[in-house]
Amino acid sequence: MTDQASTSPRASRPSLTPGMRSSSFLKEHQQYRPPQKPESHYGIDTVVEDLQTASTSQRRPSLFKGIPSPENPPKIVDSGVTHDLTHPNCTPRPGSYTDRLIATIFYKTNSPRASNAIRPPQSPPSQKGSQSSGGAADSSIPPTMAPSSSIESFPLEPPEAEPEPLDHLYGSYVSPMCITAFLSLMSTFPLPQGATEVTSSHRCLKLDASQEHRPVVVELTLCPAPSPDYLPLNDLRKHEAIYRFEREWNVDIALRRDTLARRYPRLVVFDMDSTLITQEVIDLLAATIKDPPDLAARVADITHRAMLGELEFDSAFRERVKLLTGLPETIFEELRPVLNVTNGVKPLLRALKKLGVKTAVLSGGFLPLTSWLAGQLGIDYAHANEVVIDPETRRLTGEVKGRIVGKERKRELLIEIAQKEGIALEQVVAVGDGANDLLMMDAAGLGVAWNAKPRVQMEASARLNGDSLLDLLYLFGFTDEEVQQLIA
Repeated sequence: MTDQASTSPRASRPSLTPGMRSSSFLKEHQQYRPPQKPESHYGIDTVVEDLQTASTSQRRPSLFKGIPSPENPPKIVDSGVTHDLTHPNCTPRPGSYTDRLIATIFYKTNSPRASNAIRPPQSPPSQKGSQSSGGAADSSIPPTMAPSSSIESFPLEPPEAEPEPLDHLYGSYVSPMCITAFLSLMSTFPLPQGATEVTSSHRCLKLDASQEHRPVVVELTLCPAPSPDYLPLNDLRKHEAIYRFEREWNVDIALRRDTLARRYPRLVVFDMDSTLITQEVIDLLAATIKDPPDLAARVADITHRAMLGELEFDSAFRERVKLLTGLPETIFEELRPVLNVTNGVKPLLRALKKLGVKTAVLSGGFLPLTSWLAGQLGIDYAHANEVVIDPETRRLTGEVKGRIVGKERKRELLIEIAQKEGIALEQVVAVGDGANDLLMMDAAGLGVAWNAKPRVQMEASARLNGDSLLDLLYLFGFTDEEVQQLIA
């Protein structure tokens, strides 16, 4: 009897093993039904079963089995839709902070770069006038090469040949291969202590206007950012690997921390000459003087060298103003119709005004034209140099009133305006093109080099080399659809 009791049916009853379990409580606990029913059986059960085999049986079962864990995250798989309910890059745990790096990639569609891996033969020596500008005209070095466009300025040896332009192979836009190559490059930099891998995501901010609609501005988010102890952000921006990548793919890359200040600027400060307008005002003034005939070229040469940082701006400005002695006071009014506003400036300022962002122009030029242009564009603050006018002849005396609005003064004015408006410097953006803009760009939370000189390209926080200053909005994370709404 004891042996029969130990081998009772209850002891050998079958049960569901963990591998046989599904995610459905009903399926696991429903009563047993025979696989087939008699043909004479009709009723609602038959109708329901027929519907299940006809439609609902096409649904794929959930892939999730067992208890949710980091190894088995909860996942919904239904009707071709897969959604993972946990995202390691979504948000940090309470009390912790994740340092994210934002890389905005701009494809330079209007400035295709031909291969120069094999350098062309040197052109014959140019005339004296072109050599005075630094030798850029008679050198095969690209104009954005840092620290100089002159081969004589390199102390050791010429730079190595530029890499092949890969956008010619993989597409004239921010291609998937471009993004993959950039992520691979960023993975070579050391991570913060305790981090083992980098997660990334991307958004296409702008598509080109062609029928292909390829992405030309892409925002990448990398988490975590490379270790600041090993490579601070300012050094990372100037890293040779980043620079060569930009040359390979014909792109500009702006690297920024993912902070509130990045998405919500409150003050944008502009340089005027070659930034808000495409010309240099002092060169326009010099061009009106016909005697001596080479005056315009001499002034333009001094301007160019000052913007490169080869000359001290304050003394160079006084020297140029001396050359303008005798011009009539009305010359500033005569130049108003000649000023050519940079493409994208008007819609950009309209968008900034809608966002409630204050604007300012800090110019190393002349106050009469700077104030007039600020009024035309709706800019809140305008500062520039005041020239002395002879009260009897109403002509320029060649002197300047007060302090020159040079690099130090621009920085002071930026800080003064920010303090007056109660704005933190982290929420200030400064845009310029010359060496006299570097100090104000350094004081701002973001300094943007706009089609700038080589030294400025390397020193600035970000650089834009497009044909529209409206591209500035993409640095704040706006998509093209949002930009269009702002400028409407």
